[in-house]
Parts: sequence; structure tokens; C-alpha cells
Amino acid sequence: MGLNGKLVASMEVKCGGHLFYDLYQTSSHHVSNISSDKVHHFDIHEGEDLKVGSVIGWKYTHDGKVKVTKQLIEAIDDEKKSITWKVLEGDTLELYNSFTISASFEDNWVTWTFVYEKKTEDTPEPITLLSLMIDITRDLEGHLHKI
Repeated sequence: MGLNGKLVASMEVKCGGHLFYDLYQTSSHHVSNISSDKVHHFDIHEGEDLKVGSVIGWKYTHDGKVKVTKQLIEAIDDEKKSITWKVLEGDTLELYNSFTISASFEDNWVTWTFVYEKKTEDTPEPITLLSLMIDITRDLEGHLHKI
């Protein structure tokens, strides 16, 4: 069994994926308002906006515990409507040596991809974290579908 892993979840959404892209690209701070039971806070630590090279932070609840993460926005592709974040600090790196999150928002599909390196063979796959992202996506979908 290897230490490197990749998990992917794609889900159809009732509203266009471009709305999710716009939300994460320009208004990430609203995620904590829309999904407040899961996401509690959003910050921009470095950079003035949400663009490549900016460092952002999230405070969220995962597996019943409040956790934090600091992430570098590594890539943004306006044409493909995708964003990639590299985890720099936080609770995720207690279990993983590296962790990258990519999201693509095409047509009526949202796809989350985790690429990671586990610290040990006993480290679990981040399935519950992927489940959290799906739950947040459903919350955002409910909000965006009303607009």
C-alpha cells in the first residue's frame, strides 16, 4: 500500500457550476455565512484578493472538532473554471505530509479532487474530509439555486 493518494468526487448540481466558481473565486468569505454550521471563518492572510499566490485561511468543523487550515491559491483557470489550493498549515498536515485540493465547476457539475501524501501507512484516506466538502457543496447549492 502506497503513501500517495488521490480522491475524487463529482456531483451534479441544480445551478450552473459557474456560480460556484464565482463564489469561491470572488466571494469565499460568504461560504461561512451560507454553510455556517460547517465553515466558521475565512481570512485572506497574504495578498489583497483571491488570486494565485494569495494565502487564505479557513476555520471549520470536521469529525466533530473545530479545525483550521491555511492554504496557498496555487492555480486558477478561468476557462476551465477550476481552482487549486495547497495546504500550508493546519490540522490536515498532522496526518499528511502534503495535501492539495482542486475544484472544478463545469456546466452542472462540481468536482473535488484531493491529492495527498500520508505520513504513515496507517493514516486513513481523507474520505470524511471529502464528505465534508460534498456537504458544503450541497449547502451552497441550496443557496445558489434560490438566487
